[in-house]
Amino acid sequence: MTNKGNYFETFCKVTQAFATTQSREELLDLIVQSAIDTMNGMAACLYLTYEEDDIFEPVVRKGLSDTYLYASPLKARKIVNAIMKGGYLAFKDATSDPRLEHHEAKKAEGIASILTVPVIVNNKTIGVLSLYTDTPRDFQKDEIDFLNALADQGGIAIEQSRLVRRIRDNTRLFHQLAVNINSTLDIKEIFHSLSAEIAEVFEVKAVSIRLLDENKDTLQYVAGFGLSEKYLSKGPISAEKSIAGALENKVMVVQNAATDSGVQYRDEKKEEGIVSILCVPIKNKEDVIGVLRLYSSTPREFTEDEIMLASALAQQGGLAIQNASLYLILKEDKKALEEDIWSHRMWF
Repeated sequence: MTNKGNYFETFCKVTQAFATTQSREELLDLIVQSAIDTMNGMAACLYLTYEEDDIFEPVVRKGLSDTYLYASPLKARKIVNAIMKGGYLAFKDATSDPRLEHHEAKKAEGIASILTVPVIVNNKTIGVLSLYTDTPRDFQKDEIDFLNALADQGGIAIEQSRLVRRIRDNTRLFHQLAVNINSTLDIKEIFHSLSAEIAEVFEVKAVSIRLLDENKDTLQYVAGFGLSEKYLSKGPISAEKSIAGALENKVMVVQNAATDSGVQYRDEKKEEGIVSILCVPIKNKEDVIGVLRLYSSTPREFTEDEIMLASALAQQGGLAIQNASLYLILKEDKKALEEDIWSHRMWF
């Protein structure tokens, strides 16, 4: 069955690949192929989940036909709940096991047994790695451990790729913001561009930027991305009632907008598809003048790095407002000075 003597050799190969390439695709391809070669499988596939759809999608596959892979989407939440109970799922007879569906499709594909283990990143299951055999097999503990170890390597490759992409995206985001600030003093234009960029980098449903009105009792919508006109016209946003902690210079995270008592318009948020919210203050010098909000359509725990980045971007937004205000003051002073000089010229 398994080429047990090749475990060490396989891990040496995978480790060397991590040191010589930053291509996520190449690393994941090597991991999937290594599972087949070392465990004498007929096929293997790495699936990743996209929470918005609750589907495991095949990212790297070998030995499986399109007909089989795309005939029946895998429900991510159902599989994760099942796999986390024991750390893996093993099916000796995949063509009759009652825990599985589409037995005929598996029989037509030539699948006998399946071993599935989780791909975990930051203590969260983001996918699964499955090995398929063409003869019935009772998977042994060392085989399960080996496939789990390969899945861990897959998680590392995915996280490494995400970190590289995050650094690149963050650099691009700050560069674009600096360009916008230097090229225009139109605050709405700057914030509109910033909102779209933030939504893309943070992979959230929507972003909004609201500033306090002159009386400091209402948060006025200035710019945003991803929110419907119906939601935006729901009514005034009270500065006192709406996630008020942000106006006290605190970062606020709402896990469930539909049930949190500190959130206004909970029904409207539920209808809009808003679940979690990150709200950070926008400051002008020491004064909080507004809030930057990120809206997620799925339950989300924003990481410390994400909160720091959002806070830094909000700070840059505050600087943009300060620069625009100073420009307008200087413009008025210049106009007054020119008028004063002109009046003095009348004396001659």
